[in-house]
Amino acid sequence: MFTVTLLCAPQNPVLDPALVAALRNAWGGGEAIWLAPDIAAEFEIGHLPDNQWQVWQNLQERAVDLVIQPTQGRRKKMLLADMDSTMIQQECIDELADEAGVGARVKDITARAMNGELDFYQALTERVGLLKGLPVATIEKTLRERITLMPGGPALLATMKAQGAYAALVSGGFTAFTQKVAATLGFDENRANTLLSADGALTGEVGLPILGQQAKVEALTEITHRLGLAESEVIAVGDGANDLGMLRRAGTGVALHAKPVVAAECDIRINHGDLTALLYLQGYAESDFVSAV
Repeated sequence: MFTVTLLCAPQNPVLDPALVAALRNAWGGGEAIWLAPDIAAEFEIGHLPDNQWQVWQNLQERAVDLVIQPTQGRRKKMLLADMDSTMIQQECIDELADEAGVGARVKDITARAMNGELDFYQALTERVGLLKGLPVATIEKTLRERITLMPGGPALLATMKAQGAYAALVSGGFTAFTQKVAATLGFDENRANTLLSADGALTGEVGLPILGQQAKVEALTEITHRLGLAESEVIAVGDGANDLGMLRRAGTGVALHAKPVVAAECDIRINHGDLTALLYLQGYAESDFVSAV
């Protein structure tokens, strides 16, 4: 059996009951279950429909996301998440670059790297090099004034943790940011790159080894092995090219507001919903959500 999930942005509740009923009837689905009024609903079908992606495209034009996945094993025991533009709404290095006066140049490199046009390692070292001389105190200022959580993140972490799930934040960004974000949201561990500094200023260098796409895959393998979990019991979420490895390996890989090259490689694409979409995909209803402490 397969579960069809329809959802939209909670801030834009446009999921029409008539639309859900029409699609359920067209695909011979079971009873529709509303996970959140006007926001998320699901129903079961016996086989994958031939016109899945045509329907998906039509629904995108109505600001509705469509996901079809096997019903069995939907609820996961581990969350593996990217940070930049996933758990937070910004790219940390771009925000630091703005403070350093090289924002436009760094943002261009970031965008091309996340879309898979540039080698991640080369792009990272080049961008960090442009931050040389920036006072270390700027990191705390950036965290305080520029970094905001992605909507739905606190509920995602609190709800999965309440059900006993493990949560790991794995980023190609920097530990100075992941440590703060992980502590705020309740992640069990975090991994990222280290910005080197001397005499209170950034040196323009990154600590080795540099964590990129392979490091995220290795984190998935290592953590699941340590916890005695199967990789199929993991839900992973990310948006950039360096997330593709872990998105492919995890039981459920979610491309969240992802770059085109990433979305094209993933069957589960959330373009309209926020991070609560990951709960709806696992069958949680809004009434099941746990508020973050």
